[in-house]
Amino acid sequence: MPKLHETTSTARFGSPLSQARGAVILVHGRGSSPHDIAGLADVIPGAGLAFLAPAATGGTWYPQRFLSPLERNEPWLSSALAVIDQLVAEVLAAGIAAERIGLAGFSQGACLVLEYAARHPRRHGFVAGLSGALIGPPDTPRPAGDLQRTPVLLGCAELDAHIPVDYVERSAEIFSRLNADVTKQIFPGAMHGIFPAETEWLKKRALA
Repeated sequence: MPKLHETTSTARFGSPLSQARGAVILVHGRGSSPHDIAGLADVIPGAGLAFLAPAATGGTWYPQRFLSPLERNEPWLSSALAVIDQLVAEVLAAGIAAERIGLAGFSQGACLVLEYAARHPRRHGFVAGLSGALIGPPDTPRPAGDLQRTPVLLGCAELDAHIPVDYVERSAEIFSRLNADVTKQIFPGAMHGIFPAETEWLKKRALA
């Protein structure tokens, strides 16, 4: 498979991994950049966190809509998920436990972090899908697993033109079956963005 995305352009800020007590991986949306998602670091509490924000090649993690059959987004999807996995492995190698690693993304990035967590069911620090849902049609097979009560946020506007709300509802059901501690936030209107209630949720997610 061609390596379409790399970790070499990852923006790194906050504490160095060698000194950090926890880490957060921030994943930007389509047509965006690490700089655009970096502002979320300001609402995640506490000093001593390392932040890693990877960059998609050409600003796009995968070419088709998230609700397309998985094969239509390959090999870009697998490459994007591999970037997250490589960064998680880097954090683990620095001595930071998985339960002190948070994953947060917006839009296409939200879909990616949710998909990654579902495919790697273990205790994560938290998983925040801001205007996103699991990737693929509703009947996409999902592996069994135990997220060990990982806090998972699924937020979206009820009339979001990019993320149909029934996909968010379905994702919440799947994460509940995976034993996540699910918070679902459906907002009035059609804004495709990050909502104050979502940032409030992140403010409570200390990675002790």
